[in-house]
Formats: sequence, structure tokens, C-alpha cells
Amino acid sequence: MSKSLRFAVIGTGFWANYQISAWKELEGIELVALYNRTKSKAETLAHKFKVPRVYDSVEALLESEQLDFVDIITDVDTHAPFTEMAARRGISVICQKPMAPKLHIAHRMVNMCNDLKIPFYIHENWRWQAPIRKVKECLLSSEIGKVFKARVTFCNAFPVFDNQPFLAELDEFILTDIGSHVLDVCRFLFGEVQLLNCHTASINPKIKGEDVANVFMMMKNGISCFAEISYASILEYESFPQTFILIEGENGSIHLTRDFEIHITTKEGTRITQANPKMYHWVDRRYALVHSSILDCNRDLLNALTGKAPAETTGADNFETVRLVHASYAAAKSRQIVDMTRF
Repeated sequence: MSKSLRFAVIGTGFWANYQISAWKELEGIELVALYNRTKSKAETLAHKFKVPRVYDSVEALLESEQLDFVDIITDVDTHAPFTEMAARRGISVICQKPMAPKLHIAHRMVNMCNDLKIPFYIHENWRWQAPIRKVKECLLSSEIGKVFKARVTFCNAFPVFDNQPFLAELDEFILTDIGSHVLDVCRFLFGEVQLLNCHTASINPKIKGEDVANVFMMMKNGISCFAEISYASILEYESFPQTFILIEGENGSIHLTRDFEIHITTKEGTRITQANPKMYHWVDRRYALVHSSILDCNRDLLNALTGKAPAETTGADNFETVRLVHASYAAAKSRQIVDMTRF
């Protein structure tokens, strides 16, 4: 039997509870240490998950532990230095999105890991949501024929700042935060972007950054894709954390709508299929859609780390999503269309 991969979690904030719970569902790995700059927070999580050692210094953790990989779940400004510290010690890296606060920093992270031949992955779980995977399956069936238009919608009034108050202090908010997920879904479903335009707005007076973004994309394959993202939408139905998708093809349409229903319509009529998330004991049932997707993303990354299959969300792949985020900001600021082949 092959030995378990030893890993450490760097960062023990809100999201780490679900990330670690998801790792615990998988075999062939051993969580041996936690880091948090406030050591008592790491100790609380270590007690909950029976993790043997805690640190308040990343340097000390990396020097003291024999690790196969690290899972970085800290503030975005720490992603680059923590990734470099691990990579230069020969340790594989999984890093939460967004990869980096600036495009050039993300580019440097990808190139450094590539030069050092260190596996580098971004934990981009959104595309692993059960209904989004089902939509992809429906697309690949070619039932609706050649796709010409799509809309991806994440609009709600969820009080995201209650659990993560630091988000209110970001100069750039929704495109960096949820936009990273939504634009990655657009790439996952429809391919790479040729041209892009964007309009943003700040509705909530208590936050620094934008809380509304509308991104218009012409994909390289000719599909017109519109991504609408908002945390300021007071609607009849509060949809958080669901993403709605409407895809139109020459022979029909695919519509991912509320409560994980997928409506597939052709000239013969409409049939409805269900794509519910799996309910693990540790998920918050209200947000199981997101929480359960963490496990599927973790499994994909573990398969890559053990050589079973390539990962979807490598650093190099996710860099293309990071480019879209920053191109969207550039388009919104300049009020001009961005050509992604020149960005």
C-alpha cells in the first residue's frame, strides 16, 4: 500500500472548516499541521479535527514538517509569499482563489512553480458544483446543437460581509471575489475569450469596492456570453448561492434554474432533470451546493498529486481566469472593449 500524502493547511479562518472537512472525506492523505498568525485559532481547529501540531510561523511549519503539499487558505496578499516559501522547499502547492492581488504577481507565481517543476493548483471549486457539472454534460451531448449565446447569472442580496467583513474594505470586490468563480465557469463551459467589455457599479454605500459587475464576452468559438454578478439584487427569490445559466443553441436551449433544475428544451418540448448537491454531514444545508463542491475539487487535485489524472484547475489554467478578472476591471475603467489576445 502506498504511503499517505502528508499536508498542512495554512490559514484557519472561516473557509478552512469546510476545506478540512472535505479533505477528511478522502483517503490517502494525512493532515499533520495547521498555521494561523493567531495561534489560538489554529489550536481551536486542531482540537476539532485532531490535528497534531499548530504553528504561528509558516517558516517554522515548513522547516519542521515533512510535507508533500500545502493547502493555502489565507488572505490573497499572502498567497504569493506562502506559495514561494513552499515551492522553494520542493513542496506542492494548492492555493485558494483568487490566486493573487495583481496580474503580474499571478504570472510570477505560475512561472516560478513551472521553473522549479513544482505542481501548483488553484482551489477553484465553483465549476465542481453538481448542477454546473450536469450542464457541462448536457452541452457535450450536443442535443441543442451549435451554441450561439449564453448567460451566466449570480445575482442576490446575500449579506456576504457578515461572515467575511474584510471584503467590505477591498478596493476591488465583486469581480475579484465571486467574479473569479463566475468567469471560470464561463471558461469551463464555453472556452476562451476573444473580446471583453465590462460595466461595474457600487450600490452598497458601506463598502469600498464594486458590488455589481456585468461582463460581456465574445468567445473565440463565436459564442456571445454575458456574465451578470451582483450582491445588491433584492429579488423576489433569494437565490444565494445558486448560479443560473441559460444556453441557447441552434436546436434548443439548456436552462439551469432555481433549486438545481435543468430544463432542456428542443422543438419536441422540454424535459427537466435534477442535479442536487450531495449532503455530507459537515455541510451547511443552506449552502451545500458550494460546500459539497469543495470535496469534488479536492478529489480532482488529489488525483493529480498522486499521478492518477491531470487536474482541471492548475495554476496555468486559472491564470486565464485571473486575466479575465483584470481585463474586466480594465474595460470598466477605460469604457473600452479589451482584446484578450493583446491583454
